Amino acid sequence: MKFLPPIAVLIALVLYGASFLHFYWALGGRWPARDEETLARTVVGTKGIRRMPPRWLTLVVSLLILLAGMWPLFWTGQLGTPFSLPVLRAGMMVLAFVFLARGVAGFTPAFRARHCEEPFATLDRNYFTPLVLIVGILFSLLLIVPWSAQ
Repeated sequence: MKFLPPIAVLIALVLYGASFLHFYWALGGRWPARDEETLARTVVGTKGIRRMPPRWLTLVVSLLILLAGMWPLFWTGQLGTPFSLPVLRAGMMVLAFVFLARGVAGFTPAFRARHCEEPFATLDRNYFTPLVLIVGILFSLLLIVPWSAQ
């Protein structure tokens, strides 16, 4: 299926962008806000948040997102990998589940109650949750459509 490699690249680009932003925040960057409190309310949004999570945690999240972005390139053979096919398949299954679960969770009342700070609540409803759900669907598509890099 010739459309699968471009889908893998699309997932990678989206996740690389998210990884870069988390890395930037881990280094103390404040965009798209003017101060830490506004940034925390914009990108985390948990009820009552006033400070960003610890920098080390944000860096770990950045690295995990970077690896998640590389995984579909490993899966489609566009990036060399030291992982065996069963490990690659398991990784794709985990990533599809994680992104789909987060995407679906974003529409639940419980999630909305926990992440109710503005502007995060509106940004999440309009952009973050739909994007994460689309990424989960694309991971699933790569996983279920028969594919060969040859």
